[in-house]
Amino acid sequence: MLRLLLPLAALAALLRAANVPGRSFGIDYDSNCFVKDGKPFRYISGSIHYSRVPSYYWKDRLLKMKMAGLDAIQTYVPWNYHEPQMGTYDFFGGKDLEYFLQLANDTGLLVILRAGPYICAEWDMGGLPAWLLEKKSIVLRSSDSDYLEAVERWMGVLLPKMRPYLYQNGGPIIMVQVENEYGSYFACDYNYLRFLLKLFRMHLGDEVVLFTTDGASQFHLKCGALQGLYATVDFAPGGNVTAAFLAQRSSEPKGPLVNSEFYTGWLDHWGHRHSVVPAQTIAKTLNEILACGANVNLYMFIGGTNFAYWNGANMPYMPQPTSYDYDAPLSEAGDLTEKYFALRKVIGMYKQLPEGLIPPTTPKFAYGKVRLQKASTVLEVLDGLSPSGPVRSTYPLTFVEIKQYFGYVLYRTTLPKNCLEPTPLSSPLNGVHDRAYVSVNGVPQGVLERDKSLQINITGQAGANLDILVENMGRVNFGRYNNDFKGLVSNLTLAQDILVGWEIYPLDIDGAVNSDIFYLLDHLERSAVEALSYEVPTFYTGTLSIPGGIPDLPQDTYVNFPGWTKGQIWINGFNLGRYWPARGPQLTLYVPRNVLVASAPNNITVLELERSPCSTQACEIEFVDEPNINATLKHETYKPPLFIRELWMRLL
Repeated sequence: MLRLLLPLAALAALLRAANVPGRSFGIDYDSNCFVKDGKPFRYISGSIHYSRVPSYYWKDRLLKMKMAGLDAIQTYVPWNYHEPQMGTYDFFGGKDLEYFLQLANDTGLLVILRAGPYICAEWDMGGLPAWLLEKKSIVLRSSDSDYLEAVERWMGVLLPKMRPYLYQNGGPIIMVQVENEYGSYFACDYNYLRFLLKLFRMHLGDEVVLFTTDGASQFHLKCGALQGLYATVDFAPGGNVTAAFLAQRSSEPKGPLVNSEFYTGWLDHWGHRHSVVPAQTIAKTLNEILACGANVNLYMFIGGTNFAYWNGANMPYMPQPTSYDYDAPLSEAGDLTEKYFALRKVIGMYKQLPEGLIPPTTPKFAYGKVRLQKASTVLEVLDGLSPSGPVRSTYPLTFVEIKQYFGYVLYRTTLPKNCLEPTPLSSPLNGVHDRAYVSVNGVPQGVLERDKSLQINITGQAGANLDILVENMGRVNFGRYNNDFKGLVSNLTLAQDILVGWEIYPLDIDGAVNSDIFYLLDHLERSAVEALSYEVPTFYTGTLSIPGGIPDLPQDTYVNFPGWTKGQIWINGFNLGRYWPARGPQLTLYVPRNVLVASAPNNITVLELERSPCSTQACEIEFVDEPNINATLKHETYKPPLFIRELWMRLL
């Protein structure tokens, strides 16, 4: 039976790829509008990133978007999400893009597909795979031959999958974006854009509307627009809508007005306040956009979560937190907000809203405190975390040089001399990317951090192991510094001496967690640990049992880290992401219900990188029913302005 189904499925895809009579989508330049099935059409769209929402909740979020009055959704395709290793493609489970598109179609939503290859999106490296950096001199987003070869190969996989889902072929995709905000990039390589235009046309045909998105200024559109790609703009609430669309008219004198990214909130960074934009401000400008007959995409309509290691960063180096809530109309957990109803009311002034009930906010449950126990330090289980053993090198190698693209790498050398008095360990060229946890023979020494802490003092005897656990905090996603190498990217010095003779351990922590390595360890009785300003990176484990006798459990929850400093957490092997309450603003991490099970204890693994509460207070985490992503403690004095990318533009 299976042998029959596979050819039938392939045949169905081929049939869908043929034009469906009566279905068309294009641009009427004379009437300055889109035309759908021969009639003038204006879309109101909202952004949702399938890579940031558990597939379990795709249907719920899409239906809420439909009930807000949206005609369409807009979504990015992160290349690195689907091709984690060169030539290895993953479109399964939570990465099943075709299933997501089919759900959107079934919900009655059109799709605006932002296919890349670069997407920005506050996503690691703007969606570009880190393995591209194995050629150190590569010029990303340009006509660099190695880059183009990789793009051509990837698009040869992605775009044929998308073709059956084009609107004229019976699917939901009405438009496909090529590249993203290219006018904000230093290269200004028109041949690169021409290459992409030809490549997209080859795979998708001549009928689909291909477009670009850039900032609403002639400066941005100069290098971002190209004949054959319809130029659209993005701009924030509170500004001059007429002036913004006049910028689009400088590239597109005729055709529909389009704001492809109308910001409903803004992005966050660790150490800065959570960005909040009032609903009234958004509603007022949305009304102005719709009043002039323009098309609009609300970015974001739901932000979601940077699970695992997927968050990006901006320059000067500022990584983004695990939550991508974005102060959007639907919260990170898909909750209905005041902003949702305010924008729905405005949309209802311009079109008939769908009849029916809006899906309610999903219930949250406070499971309470879970006691953890120390399982092992990273050093104690190093062989299990790095089964292939170390790579040896005179000088440090970057993550990509040892084919470790995310997470953590341990660098080990020996002290070349006695350091009985505090001796400076330095990164003179700011070469720690991004955060390094330093110990000597298992004794913690301190933390080196990119741009912030380039030198610490250490002590130890000659021949002692100097261990440096380096964390990749997320690659730069915007501007010219996408080629963001991780690890020790330049030499370290001890006093004036360059350190040499390194053993470099790639760490497969996610694999170790999923193989239950920490639950197989004997949990020995350990003496009380002296309270230190730093501890060596250590794993802690515990279990959460879902209470019985309460209907509909498990439900969504949030995990709080009272007294913990910084680290990573896994539940049942699922990497929820980074926590960093010591810096904020995010204190709790979202835990979707599909991660939890009621039939057995839920295994919890915490990697605390700096300092746990276990020597001074209860060694526990707490599951609560409300998020806290806007804590006001320990913020840096500088706050990046809302909606302004020019902070990073000067670094292009």
